[in-house]
Amino acid sequence: MSGPHNHSHDAGHKHGPHEHRHDGESFVRTVAAACEARGLRLTPLRLRVLEMIAAAGKPVKAYDLLDRLKDERAGAAPPTIYRALDFLLENSFIHKLESINAYVSCHHPEEAHQVPFLICDVCASATEICDEGVAALLARQAREHGFKPRAQTLEVHGTCANCTQA
Repeated sequence: MSGPHNHSHDAGHKHGPHEHRHDGESFVRTVAAACEARGLRLTPLRLRVLEMIAAAGKPVKAYDLLDRLKDERAGAAPPTIYRALDFLLENSFIHKLESINAYVSCHHPEEAHQVPFLICDVCASATEICDEGVAALLARQAREHGFKPRAQTLEVHGTCANCTQA
């Protein structure tokens, strides 16, 4: 279930990002532990959707998740998948990439946070920039304009290093 997740991660969130490989099984265990600690119910369906996102290795669309789920559960329908995705989003276990309408596992599922993503238009990889400075800068700029932000979505499209070299 493990695969490259091309997210960047910084253990302290304070320095520049660096690349690492995302371990899907470890991610699922972290989410399960966070659910237990917070008293959240990680139903078998929510767990399965989480596992599919973690195993995808890149952003995955809801209808792709639904197609896979239909192979396992005859009664799977769009509301089934969206309820599971909503739970995972609300609890900061996954991120939704609005510009491509796809979902990706979060590198720090134990804490709520907002991060920018670098999205490759060639291979569809998504690199999570774990740097508090970007979110803090946006929040400060909003305050200076008298704006009260509800959420941040920062997605930068381009070409990743691997595709640039290819």
